[in-house]
Amino acid sequence: MIEQKEGWSVIETSFSPEQLHHSETIFTIGNGYMGTRGAFEEAFPGEVRSTFLHGVFDDVPVFFTELANAPDWMELEIILEGERFGLDHGTLLAFERCLDLKTATLYRQVRWRSPRGRTTRLAFERYTSLENVHLAGVRVSITPEDYDGTIEIRSGVNGESDNLGVKHWEWQAQAVNGSSAWLYCRTRTTQIELAMGIRLDVIAGSRSAGFAHWDVRNHPTLAATISAHAGEMVTAIKWVTMYTSRDGQDPLKLLKKSMQGLKAQDWESSRDRHIRAWQAEWDRCDILIDGDPEAQLAVRFNLFQLLIAAPRSDSCVNIGAKTLSGYGYRGHSFWDTEIFMLPFFTYTRPEIARNLLSYRWHNLPGARHKARENGYQGAQYPWESAGDGEEVTPTWVQNPNDRTKLIRIWTGDIEIHITADIVYAIWQYWQATGDDEFLLERGAEVILEAARFWASRIEWKAGTNRFEISDIIGPDEYHDHINNNVYTNMMARWNLQTTLELVCWLREHHPMRWKKLHGSLGLRERELSNWQHIIDRIYISYDPQTKLVEQFDGYFQRKDINLTGIPNRTESVQVILGIEGVNETQILKQPDVLMLMYLHPDLFDAETIRINYEYYTCRTDHTFGSSLGPSIQAIMACRVDNPAAYEHFMRAARADLYDVRGNAGDGVHGASAGGLWQAVVFGFAGLKFQSGGWSIEPRLPSHWKRLCFKFYYKGKPQSVVIENNGGTNATVKLEVVKVELS
Repeated sequence: MIEQKEGWSVIETSFSPEQLHHSETIFTIGNGYMGTRGAFEEAFPGEVRSTFLHGVFDDVPVFFTELANAPDWMELEIILEGERFGLDHGTLLAFERCLDLKTATLYRQVRWRSPRGRTTRLAFERYTSLENVHLAGVRVSITPEDYDGTIEIRSGVNGESDNLGVKHWEWQAQAVNGSSAWLYCRTRTTQIELAMGIRLDVIAGSRSAGFAHWDVRNHPTLAATISAHAGEMVTAIKWVTMYTSRDGQDPLKLLKKSMQGLKAQDWESSRDRHIRAWQAEWDRCDILIDGDPEAQLAVRFNLFQLLIAAPRSDSCVNIGAKTLSGYGYRGHSFWDTEIFMLPFFTYTRPEIARNLLSYRWHNLPGARHKARENGYQGAQYPWESAGDGEEVTPTWVQNPNDRTKLIRIWTGDIEIHITADIVYAIWQYWQATGDDEFLLERGAEVILEAARFWASRIEWKAGTNRFEISDIIGPDEYHDHINNNVYTNMMARWNLQTTLELVCWLREHHPMRWKKLHGSLGLRERELSNWQHIIDRIYISYDPQTKLVEQFDGYFQRKDINLTGIPNRTESVQVILGIEGVNETQILKQPDVLMLMYLHPDLFDAETIRINYEYYTCRTDHTFGSSLGPSIQAIMACRVDNPAAYEHFMRAARADLYDVRGNAGDGVHGASAGGLWQAVVFGFAGLKFQSGGWSIEPRLPSHWKRLCFKFYYKGKPQSVVIENNGGTNATVKLEVVKVELS
């Protein structure tokens, strides 16, 4: 059962083995360098015990490449007077687990009776330091209630970790000495080196434990033994530090230097520095919702998931669709980052947004390679991206209903809108921050190469005297091999138009940089003229009489099935009707037309937006379709004053906390988390940006008493406070705003 306390704590008050994997995801902790799932220190049968490090990918058949599960640093085997502690046996008398979002600390309280009848209280505390991202710690306090005896704690670094049966690490070296141990290993294919070290201290009063060493290959282990009396607390502290060859040429040297400081590491002072670092994060990023405790906790939980996955000092990594919290999508990045997660960082932590966008610049060679392989020019970004920017979308996957059969995955071949999505994110970042340096040195090259891709990918149809884009998949993945997906066509047109605007800006304000880009990319004037020719003639399906925008060619002719006629659904319509069956209908995984209108509201009048909202909303599989959809649906409902906005918002808010889709065990839905921030700020608060400034047009749920948030615009902090007194009138001031609705 998930509960909340004061809007900052996610609390589980009972242990359910059936919810094991969901809870592991929910109680993930991290610091932007690593993410560790909420598995128990002492282990539990059937667990998915994982730590992922940004950028540490290794190859595997079928999936091409995946984040490699690092050696296990959490393990603490606890032997109480000869009996091993574990929740899979004995009697669990009391249990509570709490993730404190404010301090990014995971707590667990357990009262356990052993099979022989001895009762013990155990209190666990775990965090991964935000102040020093290479440091993590576990503290456990053990109190025998009704017996005297020996307590033994065995802990080490377990290099036998795997990715659901696939091993990625090869042993290189190890050592055990005193109360410390380290392991040095390397990924099998990508040859990324990892050095991980631990220090263990165990005390009872003024007494310290004695140590034994188990120098087992690939699993160096420390065993600490101490006697304890009934009512006496034994405390064990395990410090962990780690470095990879992505951090420097000699990670083992970096590790040994770091381990010298572990002896003097103090739990309280180290944790205080960690907490202060998190306070600084929340001071910039928090959202306050007064009057809705569930929404308050859900928003903070989702922002926390984004913040623990955000690379603060690494511009060569991205945030995967499941962040660093699970095996879903194997750590690969999609458009989820640029369109759904990135706006949160762009407006609250622009330094992180810059890193995430720089990842795309660093991986331009991979995008150029994909374009060349497909016979196009410029840069075609992969649908799924990992370490080097090459396409890593699997071509085939096993059918979950029949593992003897395979399903062809087409997204890596023909879902191409991501290239324009990346350009959109770069342009949004530049407009919000005014970061000319990034645009000049990195962003401009990406934008120009993306335009070249679109100009070579778009096809001229002589019979209709227009440009079209055929045989693709739009964001709505219920329909494949379609022509003229309106989202893709309009984003491509926007990409080309924006690139021409960029060229004019470069020529006027930075002619030397334009000259360098012009020469290095081999751009010609006839190429730029051709872009304008495409912009003027690309096909967009729009009926001025009905004001409907057709999602793709022939969409209106497909079967129109009433979703309310499929009662008591517990699965997606695609599962019910099959891949081919749903492809023949108008049912949508997510409405591409509304997504387009959200990103480019100025291209459509209010009546057109309203009509299309009403048409596509009732044809969308909101509950079991895409997790990306509900937050955007909530924003669009706000814009047309539809009362369903809050319903869609809460569908996104509950996605992971309550596992509404039944797949949260695979990892957090990162795009849904980012979309939730957008739903609050761009939806309910109605934040809008115009040339030279910003404004708000609040549409708060009636029971929200107050909404407060902060953001950065053009390098300056802004603060918004909206007081809701039941009305809709608002007065707005720039920079620091207090809006009263009366």
